Amino acid sequence: MQGNSQQQAYDRGTNIFSPDGRLYQVEYAREAVKRGSPTVGVRFDDGENAGVVFVAGGRLRSSLQVADSIEKIHKTDDHVGVASAGHVADARQLVDVARRQAQVERLRYGEPASIEALTKEVTGYIQEYTQAGGARPFGAALLVGGVDDDGTPHLFETDPSGTPYEWEAVSIGGNSEKIQGYLEAEYEADADADGALELALRALDDAAEGGLESEGMSAAVVDEDGYRALTGAELEETIDGHGLAGETETGDGMDDSDETDN
Repeated sequence: MQGNSQQQAYDRGTNIFSPDGRLYQVEYAREAVKRGSPTVGVRFDDGENAGVVFVAGGRLRSSLQVADSIEKIHKTDDHVGVASAGHVADARQLVDVARRQAQVERLRYGEPASIEALTKEVTGYIQEYTQAGGARPFGAALLVGGVDDDGTPHLFETDPSGTPYEWEAVSIGGNSEKIQGYLEAEYEADADADGALELALRALDDAAEGGLESEGMSAAVVDEDGYRALTGAELEETIDGHGLAGETETGDGMDDSDETDN
């Protein structure tokens, strides 16, 4: 009984290490991310154009829900985008942090922020919530991607612990391990934007049951020409063109408009 009481004490403490060196609330935040629908980021560089593709999975809670109300991919600046998985409100807060910092860099230095510097500002903000009393860690993970002034594409993942990781292709959210396995097997560094988008869609399809449904999904490309979100019609046409379309489903499985899932 005493052991259980001690365990619960460490569970409740957002900034207290357990005797084996773990922060349970950070681990629980990671679990919240895994409950979300998957989001994929893929970096590409075909020699003529370079950038990052984001594709976010999702499913409508009801046939009455407006698909555009599910926001998982956000424009942060002209040269950078952010995609999320986890708690919708937490992710929105972190996106706002990234947007403010991007504008601060432009006003202070007269140039766009580098993708790495912007990511580390966000992860620094996240990390503060793992050691402050009276607060909890963010139950969301982000993919931060874009193109620096020199034309180099970058793709970073942020973890609820406040740690940044750079990737060539990565998945966060539900089924991320299976999706990551597909990305590792099929990724080609010299792919173009269309190839990167196809890879992301096929990786999501590999982990999905019954194919992909464009409603509730979103996609965006950030390249040397800037940020561009795909319209619903463009995404549906791309999914159909690759033979990945499935039957429309609502109300079951992972749901990105739920409080615990984005």
